[in-house]
Amino acid sequence: MHKPSAWKMRVAALLMFLVAAGLVAPVPAIAAKDSGLPPLLDRDLFFGDPEIAGAQISPDGKFISFIKPLDGVRNIWVKKTREPFAGARPLTADTKRPIPAYFWSRDSRYILFVQDDDGDENYNIHAVDPAAEPAQGKKVPASRELTAMEKVRAAIYAVPRKDPGTIYIGLNDRDAAWHDLYRLDLATGQRTLMRENTERIASWFFDNDGKLRLALRIADNGDTEILRVDEEGFTKVYSCDVFESCGPVRFHKDNKRFYLETNKGEGVDLTRLVLFDPATGKEELVESDPEGRVDFGNAIFSEVTEELVGTTYNDDGQRIYWRDKAFEKDYNWLKDKLPGMEIRPGSSTADERLWLIVASSDVEPGERHLFDRKKKKLTLQYRIFEDLPRKHLARMEPIRYKSSDGLEVPAYLTLPKGVPAKNLPLMIFPHGGPWARDGWGYDPLAQFLANRGYAVLQPNFRGSTGYGKAFLNAGNNEWGQKMQDDLTWGVKHLVSQGIADPERVGIMGGSYGGYATLAGVAFTPDVYAAAVSIVGPSNLITLLDSIPPYWESIRKMFHVRMGDPTTPEGKAQLERQSPLNSANKIKTPLLVVQGANDPRVKQAESDQIVVALRERKFPVEYLVADNEGHGFSHPVNNLAMFATAEKFLAKHLGGRAQEGVSEEVAQRLAELTVDVRTVTLAEKVDASSVGVPKATSGLVERASSYKAVIEAGGQTINLTMEREIRADDAGWVITESMQTPMGNAQDQATLARDTLVLLSRQVKQGPVTIDVAFKDNKASGTMVMNDNSRPIDVALGGAVFADGPGASEVLAALPLEKGYTATYRNFDLQAQKEKLKKLEVVGLETVTVEAGTFEAWRVDISSAEGDPDKASFWIDKETRRVVKATAVLPQMGGAVLTSELVSTRASK
Repeated sequence: MHKPSAWKMRVAALLMFLVAAGLVAPVPAIAAKDSGLPPLLDRDLFFGDPEIAGAQISPDGKFISFIKPLDGVRNIWVKKTREPFAGARPLTADTKRPIPAYFWSRDSRYILFVQDDDGDENYNIHAVDPAAEPAQGKKVPASRELTAMEKVRAAIYAVPRKDPGTIYIGLNDRDAAWHDLYRLDLATGQRTLMRENTERIASWFFDNDGKLRLALRIADNGDTEILRVDEEGFTKVYSCDVFESCGPVRFHKDNKRFYLETNKGEGVDLTRLVLFDPATGKEELVESDPEGRVDFGNAIFSEVTEELVGTTYNDDGQRIYWRDKAFEKDYNWLKDKLPGMEIRPGSSTADERLWLIVASSDVEPGERHLFDRKKKKLTLQYRIFEDLPRKHLARMEPIRYKSSDGLEVPAYLTLPKGVPAKNLPLMIFPHGGPWARDGWGYDPLAQFLANRGYAVLQPNFRGSTGYGKAFLNAGNNEWGQKMQDDLTWGVKHLVSQGIADPERVGIMGGSYGGYATLAGVAFTPDVYAAAVSIVGPSNLITLLDSIPPYWESIRKMFHVRMGDPTTPEGKAQLERQSPLNSANKIKTPLLVVQGANDPRVKQAESDQIVVALRERKFPVEYLVADNEGHGFSHPVNNLAMFATAEKFLAKHLGGRAQEGVSEEVAQRLAELTVDVRTVTLAEKVDASSVGVPKATSGLVERASSYKAVIEAGGQTINLTMEREIRADDAGWVITESMQTPMGNAQDQATLARDTLVLLSRQVKQGPVTIDVAFKDNKASGTMVMNDNSRPIDVALGGAVFADGPGASEVLAALPLEKGYTATYRNFDLQAQKEKLKKLEVVGLETVTVEAGTFEAWRVDISSAEGDPDKASFWIDKETRRVVKATAVLPQMGGAVLTSELVSTRASK
């Protein structure tokens, strides 16, 4: 990290350079340099803030809300339905980050929205009264933060119709990997715990009366299990394996059966919609694609009748099949009024008389129309990016081509307007996910690149969703291999057609698309002449190691579809498929873009590929945004990024580029641009060199009482703990018993008498029992949860030390003195992998706790691998008793645990 003064000086110097280079200037209206191409459109028209977006009508029909910038940041506004947008007033005034999503409460009393902290994806829920007036001197009415927790991700499960003042949410404050279920009262903000999630539940489902009926769980082997929620617990009623998909959609109007999307079964390829009875297990087909081409898309329901009124399929374009004649008649009327558009019903009033209709196409970013179904009246509300000249936009066409093994790859091709489709510079634009897909419609980046003169190919490579089970599973374990072939053969197809110039091919993508970009230049270095990787992982091992805790339910799916790093074969495969390990083959100019707070693809993924290229003196450009996460949401950051990208691509591929940027963008670009000479990586520890620190004494048989508190998001949980150390024939036995509001827990460890290494560990907490032994550099045992058992069988690099109950007592036996350091090995029971820890004795400090005042050694513990877990222990210099401890708990969203010694007595 740079000191503030040095940082400001670097920004100022870079800004002066940009001025001198002529990059900072009023943005002119530039005419096309190439005959036939449309005028060069201002990048702000593609990536700047829209004037109005995201409109929703209130359920009572009185208001229309929408997103509009306030003081340069996208916020929520509201107006009366029939008044002009000029009469709207703001409801929120977030100055730091655009509002990402919002919706109306069922009774129209509140607008609910979510917000995270600079892209960390720890979303909290807020409420604002649309009818409230701002306090004197304020621009907006006061909003209430309903969850108000730090490093906790709220999930919204249901917004019940029959209880409009309530929503059902999940919070992972107790356990970062799993969300407990709460009922949230919108008027008071009171949260009532409904279910503590000790069953590894991934999601909860409610019926039409707002009653909890179903839960979805991912089993240890990756199977998806649909559970009926009973008074006593759960009953599994449906399941599909890790290579299939199944999930509830909504309850039928009879409130007994539920609609289910599934592709379960041998010989079944496309996802279909069925009705399933959880009481009898009877399954009834509702619909699959009438043309037999793609997976089931979406079900459209009437909130008035609770009937299924229509279904959609995402093929080359959208197909809609209506089951309700009234809806079909209205749709056909709208198609006549809005020819050439894809029409989607947006929000509606509770009586479904008034609808906000979304109309869009490949050359229309989106129109919002108010549709009065009774009067058959259609009123345009606004067009998103109103100033974008539609006549200069390029058409997107669906195409298909064969890959290396003959598999047909569906894709979309956008050709620059006004010039022959011959010998063009080509940009490959792979989507993120990768378990997602591109669809037909307006794409700002494709249009931006086409306007600059590039042909743009967006392939739905194998592993993309929507094209059936076989196509999805064809991508399993094929990152950087056949999935990459699907991109390469797209290039070959367009070259063979004479459309693309083989010497001017670039690749750009974000997330998995960023990985595909890095893989493209590492594994097929002769194909690409320029590359832009946006939040792209470079090392698949470190990517999987950094999966956010709240993705725990799908960890197994990653291991099955990507590769299992816990097996020698899987680890070798992932290492082979990691672009970082082939960085020496890269010869393509590369621009890397990263959000500093990205919880999915952490900054280290970009840092390490930049450093690898720098070390071999290969030029690489690097942008890092300190206020972004997995992708950019601030328009100024996007404008800075794409200003850099288009100049970069123009330099290496010969496309057009807009000259100059605004002063605001230039300032931000100076802040985002990283001098690659300053990039450093966390020091890596060679796991094979980590042994066992040598203790200078054994343990002391005694029993200690501690009081403890967990603090998270302004809440506190009080605990009491008893620790007993005793010696027996097996070695030292340390038992910790903890009393918590959620029940009692016991953790017991057996240590070798002389070395104090961990020999075994037994954990009992609620429905969970873990029994694991450590021998011959291996962890083996079982983990049992609610009678479901899974084995533990993990190879370790060495002995486990200072882990589990009494870990601090083991540390107290080391030769403590100021400056003493050591590195040792722990075993993460949840992730079932080893973790390297390092300790440092900071010095002596005076500590006062209930048991007395002590002169104590402070010992700090941190990860030797860059993980966020940290702890500190204060160990009495005279008696080597642990008198105080603090620990950051990443598994609880960064909560802090503090424990203090109350008393010590002889062991029984």
